[in-house]
Amino acid sequence: MTRVLVVEDEPQLVRALEINLRARKYDVDAAGDGATALSLAAQHPPDAVLLDLGLPDMDGIQVMRTLRRWSRAPILVVSARNTSDEKVEALDAGADDYITKPFSMNELLARLRAATRRTDGPKGASSAEATGAESGVVRTGGFTLDLLAKKATRDGAAIRLTPTEWHLLEVLIRNRGRLVTQRQLLQEVWGPTYRTQSNYLRVYMAQLRRKLETDPSHPRYLVTAPGMGYRFEG
Repeated sequence: MTRVLVVEDEPQLVRALEINLRARKYDVDAAGDGATALSLAAQHPPDAVLLDLGLPDMDGIQVMRTLRRWSRAPILVVSARNTSDEKVEALDAGADDYITKPFSMNELLARLRAATRRTDGPKGASSAEATGAESGVVRTGGFTLDLLAKKATRDGAAIRLTPTEWHLLEVLIRNRGRLVTQRQLLQEVWGPTYRTQSNYLRVYMAQLRRKLETDPSHPRYLVTAPGMGYRFEG
């Protein structure tokens, strides 16, 4: 059973999330502050985290950075903060998705399902088979990706990628040299209900370029076909 850690200091929202998650057969742990969340995560490692940023004892970004030292569980930020800079900061800190309050419970549950599917990975095939790279290692002139170990390095330094970023890369590498449409990427990575949400791709591709490309404004490997999709050249 999938275990979800809810980190939220609004009791009514916590109750609503607990009811909806347990009705769908999730195990739920709830914490009203950052310290309790980190303690619970250490005792009962979660399969996914729903994290508010405005906690009473510490900022949610700090909680996320601490979790990311040892956990690869997908983290979905659920916050009233809605500026682009705040979303980018959360993604940089390790968030896999960002949901702005108020939100639809059905949308949150769909995004949670998508995030846990990405972490589970493809069934019946190794990551190397899924990407067509027998060794699971992709080397370029700028960076190296170990798709089996989920390790990325650039100029010899380790780069942390989120599960969503890895999934995007795997789809692009599987189609190396070929255009992958926005619709196809959205469907494969986020699911069929997100096929028109091209803003997701723009945010995540910008993140990947900043982490991997030498010159993110003039990408060599993660190439855009304007209005159409993306292509991995390497």
